[in-house]
Amino acid sequence: MMIRLAAMADLDRLYEIEVQNFGQKEALPRETLAVHIQNIKTSFLVYEKENRILAYIEGPVVPERTLVDRNFYEAKDFSEKTGGYISITSLSVAPEAQKRGLATILLDELKQVAIQDGREGINLTCHDYLIGFYEKQGFKLLGPSSSTYAGEKWFDMLWENSR
Repeated sequence: MMIRLAAMADLDRLYEIEVQNFGQKEALPRETLAVHIQNIKTSFLVYEKENRILAYIEGPVVPERTLVDRNFYEAKDFSEKTGGYISITSLSVAPEAQKRGLATILLDELKQVAIQDGREGINLTCHDYLIGFYEKQGFKLLGPSSSTYAGEKWFDMLWENSR
C-alpha cells in the first residue's frame, strides 16, 4: 500500500473511479481532473495497492474557509502561500475497495499534509447522508452551503487544524 501525489499517468483510472462513484452529473469532467493533477501541488493524493489506484482525495489550497464552486473548475492552488485551507473537491473510492476504511485513511493523510504545511484546516461540501461520516472524521457541520455544483443541495463541513 502506498499513498502518493497524483501524476498525469493516473488520469484514466482516476476518471474511471470518479464516474463510478458520482455518475456523469456530479463527476468532475476528465479535463478538469487533468487540470487538477497539473495545478494541485500538495493535496492530490492517491491510494495505491499492488500498482492499482483504489482511491483518491484531491482539492486545492485556497484562502476561503468554505468551499466555493470555482474550486471544482479552476483548481487555482495557493499552496505556495502560508495558511489557507485545503478545499476537497473529490474523495472517491473504487467500488471494489469500498467499506475498507480507505476514505478515512486518505482523510487522515490529508490532515497530516494540512498540519505539516501549516494550513488552517480542510473544507468540503457533502450531501446530508454523509454529514455523520465526516463528523466522525473530526469535521464540523457549518450548515447549508451556497454551492450549486451539479444543481444539488450541499452542506459545508470544516476540519480545523488545532496545532
